[in-house]
Amino acid sequence: MGGNRKYFKIFYALIPILLGCLFYFMNQDLFKALSNGETKQIKLLLTDNMIYLYLFMLIIMVIQNSFTLIPLILIITINISLFGLVIGFIWSVFTSIVAAVIIFFCIRYLFQDMLTKKVKPELIQKVEKNGFMYVFQARIFPFVPTSLVNILAGLSSISFYKYLLATSLGNFIYFFALALVPAGLISLDLNKNLLWALVGASIVIYVCFKKFYKKRKDSAN
Repeated sequence: MGGNRKYFKIFYALIPILLGCLFYFMNQDLFKALSNGETKQIKLLLTDNMIYLYLFMLIIMVIQNSFTLIPLILIITINISLFGLVIGFIWSVFTSIVAAVIIFFCIRYLFQDMLTKKVKPELIQKVEKNGFMYVFQARIFPFVPTSLVNILAGLSSISFYKYLLATSLGNFIYFFALALVPAGLISLDLNKNLLWALVGASIVIYVCFKKFYKKRKDSAN
């Protein structure tokens, strides 16, 4: 019985991989345009199918959350170029959350046995010890690749609710900062006072939220 369950897991794990390969070969021109940051070419290829355009960018975000092969700033820039500042930003945040959830569940229920032995126990313990704050900090200050955060969270015992909340809040803040670049609000000629004000505001928000979470955690104990 256990052997059959193992084979079923392998079968289900292969499905997204095969679908991903098929999607790539069917959209090689789009992936080439994406890698070169050619938003006009992407628009030209999908100008008559906006639904597929949204779907394509969603899948790109899933790939980014799986392997961190594509820089987030590139995806956000393309989304804003394709859909406008507000919709592009919202779609970037929304798809990042959806992608993170997909990877989380895939790791927890399909790849856990396969990956647990390949990841250092200390890393998983860090997530389990700090839970919400580990994921939240990793989202705001991406010192850990997006894909690794998803993998560690999926392998740990962190609750889905905490993972989802930390990812949603962290990605919103971090993506907002990244969205300023393609929006033209940040450049090499940016007023230094404005830059330091944005950095300072981000630090204050982070420190206040961390203190609030610590106080809540202490009161719970």
